[in-house]
Amino acid sequence: MAKNFAKRSENYSEWYNEIVKRADLAENSDVRGCMVIKPYGYAIWERMKAQLDKMFKETGHQNAYFPLFIPKSYLSKEADHVEGFAKECAVVTHYRLKNDPDGGVVVDPQAKLEEELIVRPTSETIIWNTYKKWIQSYRDLPILVNQWANVVRWEMRTRLFLRTAEFLWQEGHTAHATKQEAVEETEKMLDVYAEFVEKFMAVAVLKGRKTESERFAGALDTYCIEALMQDGKALQAGTSHFLGQNFAKAFDVKFASKEGKQDYVWATSWGVSTRLMGALIMSHSDDLGLVLPPELAPIQVAIIPIYKGEEGLRTISDALSPLIKELKEKNIRVKYDNRDTHKPGWKFSEYEFKGVPIRLALGARDLENGTIEITRRDTSEKKSVSFTAAVAEIEALLPKIQEELLQKSKERMQKTVSHPENFEAFKSALDKGGFVYAHWDGSAETEEQIKKQTKATIRCIPLEQIKEQGACILTGKPSTQKVVFAKAY
Repeated sequence: MAKNFAKRSENYSEWYNEIVKRADLAENSDVRGCMVIKPYGYAIWERMKAQLDKMFKETGHQNAYFPLFIPKSYLSKEADHVEGFAKECAVVTHYRLKNDPDGGVVVDPQAKLEEELIVRPTSETIIWNTYKKWIQSYRDLPILVNQWANVVRWEMRTRLFLRTAEFLWQEGHTAHATKQEAVEETEKMLDVYAEFVEKFMAVAVLKGRKTESERFAGALDTYCIEALMQDGKALQAGTSHFLGQNFAKAFDVKFASKEGKQDYVWATSWGVSTRLMGALIMSHSDDLGLVLPPELAPIQVAIIPIYKGEEGLRTISDALSPLIKELKEKNIRVKYDNRDTHKPGWKFSEYEFKGVPIRLALGARDLENGTIEITRRDTSEKKSVSFTAAVAEIEALLPKIQEELLQKSKERMQKTVSHPENFEAFKSALDKGGFVYAHWDGSAETEEQIKKQTKATIRCIPLEQIKEQGACILTGKPSTQKVVFAKAY
């Protein structure tokens, strides 16, 4: 595989797009704004999905499924919610086609729906309409439900994985008897997301709360994890929302308490999407292609035989057979590439570009010496080890790669943190990239002015930030805590 593609340092956007396509992760569909996730890309998403699903179930959640179509009137019941999604909604108006006398098909004007249906942009409304039937008393609570689904948000500017009109995600929707339970659930799921992204994706994150203008439409509070990409831009990697009683009131979802009093249910929702694929790509990859953390790599070890003729391949394969068997017994994901359609050099480049964490190569000379060559994808380091020590070496190397990728991500985030003292320094810091900490006076007007002047947004109000008196970086008005600004995807 050729390596002459865009360099990360010269054209980050083109570099990203080429990695997505040439690593066989996804491609643009003929449907405007939509993507085809290819098998290798979907295999990574499946590993993400399986791990998250396990973590959700370990915290007491169950999976369910709700309709793709939402009656338009449902979105009208929660004012902030409909306003937040109105411009992104795809609307179904008819239910039938008919043959066109001139050829093809046309929409049958006689098949107009009595009420238009919205293609799911998010599911709060349809789910809370359903919860009204499920909840009568405190005995029915809590409801801890998650849904794996696709959603449609009519984006005008799209980029594979990062922003598409249709994407895959999960959305949790929980119902509680008390405010405290709902807030605890919101915070718990934020911690689940942070643990997943750091432990399995090897990407450092910053936990915080969104400002009022950045909150999810219809939420009282939105918690988020923010990750920093290699170009210094932030990417929102997951959100967890405390919805209060807004949706319960909109859909009249009440329950009888232990004391027999009627009260509205308290709610949360939380979600991550295939946007995480974009975060994974941009966090670790380099000018040689994709770099994958071992926990999520569909292939952890690619083994390439170097041989001449069928007899040579048979000899190498026989030698490798016990090694491959032992690796698989240890649940290490192995691919033995004995295809005769491509030369070893082509295969080396292919697995390098696809980000396979470890590559093994064995030829006749290695076999004579009783050694095998091991190459790390993340550092390109090569070493020869004795054939008998190969399994132990790989077992030790996989978690080491995982740990070092996370450490590299943490160090990159820490290096870019700045605390400018005036607005000129603030603008300069934002242009350089990274998380910029600064005081803000708390007003939406100031937030919007900063966005207009710098193209940066308040990514979050950090959860672990110590409160301190200060002056707003733009207006000089009093502030009690710094917030985090950054340019973002």
